Amino acid sequence: MKLIRTDDQQELAASVRAFLADTAPMSKVREIAESPDAYDADVWSRMTGELDLAALVVPESHGGAGAGHAEVAVVMEELGAALTPSPYLASAVLAANVLLESGDDAAIKDLLPAVATGRTVATFAIPVPGDPMPAARKAAGGYELTGPAPRVLNGADADLVLLAAALDGDGPIVLFAVDAGASGLTRTPLTTLDLTRPQATLAFDGTPARQFGPADASGVVSRALDLVSVALAAEQLGGLRRCLDVIVEYAKLRVQFGRFVGSFQGVKHKLADMHCTLEQAESIVRYAAWTADESPDELPVAAALAQSYLGRAYFQVAKDHLLLHGGIGFTWEHDAHLYYKRAKSNELLLGPPRHHRARLAERLGL
Repeated sequence: MKLIRTDDQQELAASVRAFLADTAPMSKVREIAESPDAYDADVWSRMTGELDLAALVVPESHGGAGAGHAEVAVVMEELGAALTPSPYLASAVLAANVLLESGDDAAIKDLLPAVATGRTVATFAIPVPGDPMPAARKAAGGYELTGPAPRVLNGADADLVLLAAALDGDGPIVLFAVDAGASGLTRTPLTTLDLTRPQATLAFDGTPARQFGPADASGVVSRALDLVSVALAAEQLGGLRRCLDVIVEYAKLRVQFGRFVGSFQGVKHKLADMHCTLEQAESIVRYAAWTADESPDELPVAAALAQSYLGRAYFQVAKDHLLLHGGIGFTWEHDAHLYYKRAKSNELLLGPPRHHRARLAERLGL
């Protein structure tokens, strides 16, 4: 097992970091977050064209780069640090992994190449525990979907929607693909806590859909969500690291009562605690990314551990990062609240923390 990044991964991280600093600085992030646009189409086009980021995990036989999930984690970590609004998580991670894990050669051949090149922005309606799930029934020429899919990432702007639905309402879980312009599909954008990551509620009313994957896709969905858990944990690690870096620099510069605030014992202890959290988080993410590529049998435990730890850890560090900035940290003009909101949104994105802890306990046989 090797958890240290390779030279190629280090170069990938540096390239993505430089690209985001040039094309999506925080001023641009704020501009997009406060506009009707979900993301900057030009930045997305360059991410998928010049850098080929959406194709990382896609096999070369389907127009991809044939890299691994560890490389996707590298990209996600940089995106999390920069808070760049983009459909990368929804399309290049969620949708791409669902298609690949489905094992449906026809669907992969038809749908995945356009996702890999960025021409098609896809998403997958995450089946969060406790949320309603659309029902599917056979109809003339295929299947029809009925019911809601709440809180779908990039649901209002995606060209292709993938989702899991219960056959006949209470039957096995089956995967479906729906075109954005399909009849009976209503997409309602949501006002979210994290304005850098748009979501929408999708409502299906007799919407025609293409079924793909196995007759019972529950295993496919579980495996895909494990991979997404690892990628999301990498993004959380990137945000956590940025919060710590920023507050450490601030503590070195801010003077109060004639002393640098970083010299106060309470501040030093808090920063030390945040650093310890970062070190543990990095080890967990590196291990999880390694299992995704090298030890799939260990992935279910590693993925559940990653979300059990990273969600709460990122939010705690983001909160302390905001508080240690003092009064300025609470203002709309400061970036601290953007990381705070992303941390809370990510903590709940794949289900509440108790869900991940329960999955971890179940997979450990506890």
